[in-house]
This record gives sequence, C-alpha cells and structure tokens, in this order.
Amino acid sequence: MPGADLPFSSAEYQRRLELVRADMSRRGIDVLFIEDPSNMAWLTGYDGWSFYVHQGVIVFHDEDPIWWGRRQDANGAKRTVWMDDSRVEFYVDNYVQSTERHPMQVLASILSGKGYASKKIGVELENYYFSAKAYLTLTETLPNAKFIDATGLVNWQRAVKSDEEIVFMRKAARISEKIIDGVFERSKPGVRKADLVAEIYGDAIRGLDDAWGDYPAIVPLLPSGADASAPHLTWDARFMEEGEATFFEISGCFRRYHAPFCRTVFLGKPPQFLLDAEKALVEGLEAGLEAAKAGNMAGDIYRALAKPLEAAGIERGARAGYPIGISYPPDWGERTISIRDEDTTLLKPGMTFHFMPGLWMDGWGLEITESILIKESGPAECFCNRPRALYVKD
Repeated sequence: MPGADLPFSSAEYQRRLELVRADMSRRGIDVLFIEDPSNMAWLTGYDGWSFYVHQGVIVFHDEDPIWWGRRQDANGAKRTVWMDDSRVEFYVDNYVQSTERHPMQVLASILSGKGYASKKIGVELENYYFSAKAYLTLTETLPNAKFIDATGLVNWQRAVKSDEEIVFMRKAARISEKIIDGVFERSKPGVRKADLVAEIYGDAIRGLDDAWGDYPAIVPLLPSGADASAPHLTWDARFMEEGEATFFEISGCFRRYHAPFCRTVFLGKPPQFLLDAEKALVEGLEAGLEAAKAGNMAGDIYRALAKPLEAAGIERGARAGYPIGISYPPDWGERTISIRDEDTTLLKPGMTFHFMPGLWMDGWGLEITESILIKESGPAECFCNRPRALYVKD
C-alpha cells in the first residue's frame, strides 16, 4: 500500500510525473532510470539513507514507476512511496559490494523482462550516485539498447516549485533564521568551533513549532580569518578569536527542502576594507534582487550584482547562485541553472535560488546570502528575514 505519511498530494506527484514523461517524449526516451535520491524523492516520495548503495526509480510512459533497490531497503520504499507495493523491486544482499556480480545486472533483467532490451534508455550519466561501473555493466548486459544521457532531465522539471513545495521551503527558512540567531548569540572569543556546531545542529534538528528539522544536504561551513578565503572548510577544535571574521553557511531543512542562508560574524572592530566590502556586497545583493524578476535571465542577476563590486575593486570569478529545493547529500543545489554572466535561462515565477555571492579573497572571506523566490511580478522575495549585513559583535 502507498506510504502512510506522504509529504505531497497524489495530484502533485502526478503533475511531476507528467512533466517528466513529456520531456522523455521530446528526447525520444522509451524508459528512464534515475539514481539521484533527490529525483527519486521528488517523483515517488522515497526517503531513506540508502543512497550509498545502488537504487533508483524506473519511469515508464504507460505505467506507474518502479522503485528498485537493495532488499533490506524495499520495506522502506513501501513505507514512503505513493505507488502500490507491487511497484517495489529489489536485489538481494550478495550483490552489495560484490566483485562477482553487480546490481545493474538485476536492473537490466527487469528492463529486459518489460521489453526494453532494444529500446532507448535514459540514464543520469553525470550524477554523484551513478558510477562508471554501473554504466558499463548496463551497457554490457543490454548490448542492443541505446543509452541516452538524461542527466538533469528530472532536475529541470523541479525548477518551478509548486505551492506545496513553497510551504516546505518557508518552514525550512524559519529554521535557518533560528540557526543564524543562535550563531550570533553564541559567537564570542574562546568559543570552540566544535561546540558551536553542536548547537547549530541542535537548533537545526529541533526546528520550531510544527517545522521539525531534517538533516541538511551540506554540513555547517564556518571558516574564520584567513581560512574564510576558502568557501568549503568545515570545523575543528580551534576557538573563535577577537579580530576575526567567521562566515556561517547553513540551511534549515524540512522534509528534505532547504533554505540556505549565510551571514558573517566579526568579533571586535572590523577593519575598514571589510566594511567597504560589506557595503559593496549588500549593494550588489539588493541590485541582484531587483533584477531577479520573471522574464529576466539568470545572467541579469549576476550582472546587477557585479557592478557595485567592480566599482569597489572587487572581482569574483565564481557564479553567484543556483536553484534550491529538495535535496540529499552531498549538495543542496539542483545542478541546472547558474547565476552567472553567460546563463540565458529565463526566470519564471516559482523558481527558487540560493543567491550566493560569497567573497573569498586572499586572506579573508565574507558571505551574506539570501534564498529567494521568483514572483509573478516585481523583485524576488527573500525566504529569510534577517539584517542583510556583517554581524558585528564587540
């Protein structure tokens, strides 16, 4: 029977399935296999920490999807997906980490048994979870099939969020605010980074009101001083020190939906160069929010951001954001649109982004970011409501 606690309505899942099938038709794909856990959850509701083994969803044009994975995870699928139990298939445990057999041989048998051995099969070639060995095994086991790169096919259908999804993202944003409020309250010289992260996780998982916290797709990032020149350092046993800036990149997460949010805390009196950078960055952020309108391009946001930064002598080579929504580790981005100069993707109402123009310079870093929603008209809405500034704590 379908999962007892589905996050979305049946109509919402059917809407998503119709979008995917339409794109399959446009690409000439007869059957689609997806292994990205975010895409699996978005299409079926499946939610489990089982993405370290091979699993996936098979999408057909004329029948309900099949969840496929490890036998011990099949009951988890029956508890969480919207499909009937008969749509859950599995491989036995001696396929796991075996050098003699591979789970993709079982998947190939399912596809062959349904008449797809000589058809066009879509697979996510550029995906964290679909290995080179998996692809080679499929092609060897189904030599007459034509494999089509369907990387991003489902991801692109996720770009415009439904009203049901926006509700979840607003709840995630309330958790993000709670985390950042706690960070500012607790940050002071002598606080050990590991202890601060423990409190961050406490706030993130407890959540607030009816929004309990799920685990985020990325761990808290909080480098200080010169380490803040690198965007992806985590934490250790060192202590926060006076005279240093620490940026905090975090996200609340509710039912796998994220609202990333970054603020920078300076302990003591900030140097003038950091205040100048703050001024230019905030000006660029606000210009970017004005440009984040339906009908504009993703690149328009980037160009609006860049002008104040360039006027202040700050050049940043990185993109300035990406779509967000449902996600699993190791990334909360959707891996489709990029807020960068050359991206000509038209912005549509319901698109959601982490507008993320971090500054990672030689010897210092500064992050002030917003998770945003493209509206029917006017500039983007920020999911979180906290001061857009460098947080200074004397």
